[in-house]
Amino acid sequence: MAASASVTNRSDHPARPNPPQYRRLAGLSWLHFLNDGSANYLPGILPAVLLALHQSAALAGGVMSALMIGQAFQVVSGWLADRVGGRLFIVLGVFGSSLAAAMIGLVPSLGVLIPALVVLGLSNALFHPQALAGAHAMSGDRRGFGMSLFLIGGEVGRGLWPLIASVVVALWGLHYLWLLGIPGVLSVLLLWNQLPSQRPRHPDVKPIAWRQHLAPMSLLVAFSLLRSLAIFGLVTFLPIIWISRGHDLTEGAALITVLLVVGIVGNVGGGHLADRIGRRPVLLGSSLLGAMLLVAFMLSGGLVQWLLLGFLGIVLFASLPLGILIGQDIFPENRSLGSGIALGFSNGLAAVALAGLGLVAALHGPATVLWVLVGVLVLSGLLSLGFPREARAAKGEH
Repeated sequence: MAASASVTNRSDHPARPNPPQYRRLAGLSWLHFLNDGSANYLPGILPAVLLALHQSAALAGGVMSALMIGQAFQVVSGWLADRVGGRLFIVLGVFGSSLAAAMIGLVPSLGVLIPALVVLGLSNALFHPQALAGAHAMSGDRRGFGMSLFLIGGEVGRGLWPLIASVVVALWGLHYLWLLGIPGVLSVLLLWNQLPSQRPRHPDVKPIAWRQHLAPMSLLVAFSLLRSLAIFGLVTFLPIIWISRGHDLTEGAALITVLLVVGIVGNVGGGHLADRIGRRPVLLGSSLLGAMLLVAFMLSGGLVQWLLLGFLGIVLFASLPLGILIGQDIFPENRSLGSGIALGFSNGLAAVALAGLGLVAALHGPATVLWVLVGVLVLSGLLSLGFPREARAAKGEH
């Protein structure tokens, strides 16, 4: 009876089109560019920072872990964001990331750098859940494509800012990195009225069904952890490997730029492709093809190596918007929390594992880390087989 009524309602009152709000998405994507740029330019200048502080390159994994561990706070900030609503966490995230990143070039010792990086990671974690929920709301009927457009800003920021920071350091020195914090502060003030404002989640609504969500959530966290570890490992150790072979700081940072900026194609293409063929084939293909491209990258040289790195970025980032959408579908009653688990909690766990990669680099050399990452990608591909065939199944039909 209910089913027939539902059909009647759909025929009598067809759903109205809900087009994406592209202008507001563009503003939010710009803030994503600034937030993630500030929070992720450290790998491009990490060799220079360690040299200035008289520290060994073997500490690279531990230093990056301090930066990334705060990502796990996205679970808490996502829960809080849904409780309080509004746009406060978006604003605090960009402000905090911009100001904390300015400290990187001014710290006198490793003991000061580590707390500054933890604060930077926590600020970055504040931004994402509320911004992701806002992007979801502004994407209208094209959720996969709209989420990809939002994520483009972050990926461009993560890709370009290591190169920009390396140029600043090469021209003027570490002390002038504070200049990179100015755009974020100004942009938040200018875009305030365009930012999405979420309604607070009423405390009397249906509670989160944690027991029901545990199995799909665990699978998503495991997959996202491995994907994030592969990306973090490449971003951290590629510049170190490159510089150890006699190349300069800027060229090492350019590796990150190629990997992440060209990866934008994967962000858009992955979301668009998943809207057509489903998520699981894209997740599986991203992992296994990524492993093959990484092997090819290590066995090649010259221009071919740079081209393969670009293709690797495309493949790896094709899965990023899909994991976030799966997390939001697992927790439809708390989408910011779902985003925080899919992105932040998994990134935090990957940060802990990144310290282990640092140990591998210290014992066997940074190049060995890349072979470990091949295994990580293959394992993530096997895990992706556990996801439902269709995107709608992520809402509870699995």
